[in-house]
Amino acid sequence: MLSFLIKKKISEQQVASHFVHSIIQMVEESFADVAELMNSEPEFETSPNINPDDYDRFMLIVLAGNLLFIPKHFNDYQDVRLTDSILNKLAEAFGLPKDKLKETISNYQKFFSKVNHPSKNIHYAMSKAVFFKYDLNRCQDEYFRNMKTPNPIFLNHMNDIIANYIWDWKSIQSEYKVVS
Repeated sequence: MLSFLIKKKISEQQVASHFVHSIIQMVEESFADVAELMNSEPEFETSPNINPDDYDRFMLIVLAGNLLFIPKHFNDYQDVRLTDSILNKLAEAFGLPKDKLKETISNYQKFFSKVNHPSKNIHYAMSKAVFFKYDLNRCQDEYFRNMKTPNPIFLNHMNDIIANYIWDWKSIQSEYKVVS
């Protein structure tokens, strides 16, 4: 009778595999639309002409941001194990050494802190990282270009886009008991 209260068990490895597969697939399949939205951004004076296949930086932004959310949802060292499992699977998927991938993602996370200081809002940091990593400042009107800051209207548009790439860890936890 109370079986609906019992959560299904899922291993950290299964969560990591699902996360990696889903994020890679989502970015690869949707970046052309993201590039089109950025290329047609009405707040830009000129189009950035982002190639629909140029999603490497976007992929790293999405991965780095999502990995920062893990400690907010898992504790008791489970966050470290889950992150490590994800990094192992990403390194395998990308054919990179794990330590090189970990360093690259860490550099992106440090970049988030730099461009979003003093705020610690990961979501907004991801949006600002897109702005700077794709050198979108060159496309803005003179006022924002001289300030070297994203136009707030563009940043709102990018926040809406990035929201679609933030992994729903709460949903995983509400449906499953993640076990080692």
